[in-house]
Amino acid sequence: MDLDFSEEQQMIVDMTRGMLEEHSTVEVVREMEDDPKGYPDGLWKQMSELGLNGLLIPEALGGGGQTLLEAALVYEELGRAMAPVPHFVSCVMSAGLLMEAGSEAQQEEWLPQIANGDAILTPAWLEPHRSFGEAGIALDAKPDGDDYVLSGVKRSVAYASSASRLIVLARSAEGVELLLVDPNADGVKLSFYMSQGREPHYRIEFKGVRVPASDRIGAAGSGWKTFDKVMHDGIVLLAAQATGGAERCLAETVEYANERVQFDKPLGAFQSLAHYMADASTRIDGGRVLVHEAAWNRAAGRSISRFAPMAKLFCCETYRETTRVCAQIWGGVAFTIEYDQQMFFRRAKHLQLSWWDTPYLEELVAADVLDS
Repeated sequence: MDLDFSEEQQMIVDMTRGMLEEHSTVEVVREMEDDPKGYPDGLWKQMSELGLNGLLIPEALGGGGQTLLEAALVYEELGRAMAPVPHFVSCVMSAGLLMEAGSEAQQEEWLPQIANGDAILTPAWLEPHRSFGEAGIALDAKPDGDDYVLSGVKRSVAYASSASRLIVLARSAEGVELLLVDPNADGVKLSFYMSQGREPHYRIEFKGVRVPASDRIGAAGSGWKTFDKVMHDGIVLLAAQATGGAERCLAETVEYANERVQFDKPLGAFQSLAHYMADASTRIDGGRVLVHEAAWNRAAGRSISRFAPMAKLFCCETYRETTRVCAQIWGGVAFTIEYDQQMFFRRAKHLQLSWWDTPYLEELVAADVLDS
């Protein structure tokens, strides 16, 4: 594995960081918290114009044709900036599902729109009181002529009110299906609720919603296999996002520890606090190497069945632990709304619980280790 960035990769990092410093300031992030839409048009437009929304999409379909390694570098910057954008659900997960199993017509219709930011797609995956795995998909997709009729409930569907289409995971007699569903169709009801990470989440009820079989992504019953493969790519990027967030949280804490004086010396001069920060820095750097190894292997066409869950498991734990330690160093003010530390703290825990949580990731790693 080559740990040196190419000139092009460094340019992507510098470009992304510069854009986010201007368009994803703390003030912008705070303004978007608990907003039903959840992202500013200006930031989303900038990402489209810089080609970041189409980063993983083939050039022939309006994208940049980059690998997961370049995307991981971008996601570290998105995490550092706490960028409030639907990039993951639309440009990673939904675009990935279409690239993996979509028909030529579906790809030509949706991928250029995702790349230029004109369309947002989001997966409707999780269900109330059900698991993260394939067995957790219970929403009924009953065949009726040339249609499926959907009945059931989905939860934690991010950015659903802005979506041009939902990609609904539903269960038919053949297995799990991926279905493109118009959120404005008859029988679809969206209910907004607040999340710990403050991005907009929706509960969606499907009551007799008719979906043409032509809007199915991939072969009948193949939906979970496709979703699982794309999720392995996705969680590598979430691990990168966690790394970026943890690094910035720690950097701000180090700055504070060097300025805040107690007992006639800065907080950073106290050995116990210095060791906390040293341990956090070590874990962050270790997580970054694990992310890059996972992304590099994926770009090289190798399996990431173990690397991907390991990366998210370790990096999200590191993010959560880093924010906990940093909050202790800041003291009680870290949990007040006026300070930024609580924003990192909440996002770290939300990210750890989302898109495959710790127990599910541990099961994936264990299964790969025991089968090897």
